[in-house]
Amino acid sequence: MRISLAIIALLTATPLWAQTAPKDQGDRYSGAPGASRSAVIAQNGMAATSQPLATQVALDILKAGGSAVDAAIAANATLGLVEPVGSGVGGDLFAIIWDPKTQKLHGLNASGCAPMGQSLKQLQERTKKTPRSARDTDGTIADWGSASVTIPGAVDGWFEMHAKFGKLPMAQNLAPAIHYADKGFPVSELIAQYWKTNTAAFEMLKTEGVIEEIDNMRRVYMPGGKAPAEGALFKNPDLAITLTEIAEGGRDAFYKGPLAKAMDGYFKRIGAAHRYEDFAAHKSEWVEPVSTNYRGYDVWEIPPNGQGIAALQILNILEGYDLKAMGRGSADFWHVFIEAKKRAFADRAKYYADPAFAKIPLKELLSKERAEKQRASIDLGKATLADAPLPVDGGADTIY
Repeated sequence: MRISLAIIALLTATPLWAQTAPKDQGDRYSGAPGASRSAVIAQNGMAATSQPLATQVALDILKAGGSAVDAAIAANATLGLVEPVGSGVGGDLFAIIWDPKTQKLHGLNASGCAPMGQSLKQLQERTKKTPRSARDTDGTIADWGSASVTIPGAVDGWFEMHAKFGKLPMAQNLAPAIHYADKGFPVSELIAQYWKTNTAAFEMLKTEGVIEEIDNMRRVYMPGGKAPAEGALFKNPDLAITLTEIAEGGRDAFYKGPLAKAMDGYFKRIGAAHRYEDFAAHKSEWVEPVSTNYRGYDVWEIPPNGQGIAALQILNILEGYDLKAMGRGSADFWHVFIEAKKRAFADRAKYYADPAFAKIPLKELLSKERAEKQRASIDLGKATLADAPLPVDGGADTIY
């Protein structure tokens, strides 16, 4: 009888997996709520991007015998197609590359300069004429329109990295992006939403006179007169042609060849300052990465003109707090994190610049002594007021 009761109890008891599994069956077994995918574990290589096709392309390149740099180039080129709201051949490139053969870390700054065809005074005058609603909060250059456009550095960055660390031909690295641009790909959910929002903003800002011309944007990125919806098959044959010319003609096809001449003509037509000579003069720069030590770990970034060292400054400030004791969800944890970011961003606004034109006190900015002083100014009982001399801006619109 006791055995029968025990068997019945076992049969009717809640199974162990049901007792321990999260209530929301969309969540994975462990980790934060909403974390629906388990970590991927592999032995021979990995790739992480913000779009599945780009990740798949990178893995295919690794399987084909490509290096990590080959895979990164292929993924970057593909992202410019499948996630045009986040990256593209019109953007810049920063890279930190570890070479296991030489046991050395390499930094590449492949960002572009402002065009030479305008003076600072001309740029300031143009900015004054820009509708205030389209400018940054401090009245500086609008994020939209040709005034904010620098010479694209990404393509030159691809070839610089490839020359040092590539194994496969560049044509093979760019082939997947060319294929998807020509044959099409299904637009994913989040990107479709951003796409819709951005094209609507282009339309509004063209009406306000901030953006000079959007006919090309409409033709390429609004097939049928609207942004493609989730699941729609999108093709970009113009980008396929551009990438093919780069694959066949190298970086000079973009900076000195037909593509550069086409861009020069376009900028002239819309009254922008960019010229062929700006493209022809562009070159990337190999730089020494800089670091700080956070609780025994060396964390590395690219020095300015980029903004990466802000992360190092934030770590230096946070190192003086017992974050584990505070607990990630506590008010104190987020308070010191935000206050540290405010101080790093204040330095960013004041000191980060192009080292070719400005003297940047890099050693002081990354010193533990400066972090100690900044930490001393943080009051755990109140936030730094908005009108204090700590300019803060933000946003999340670029990808790695």
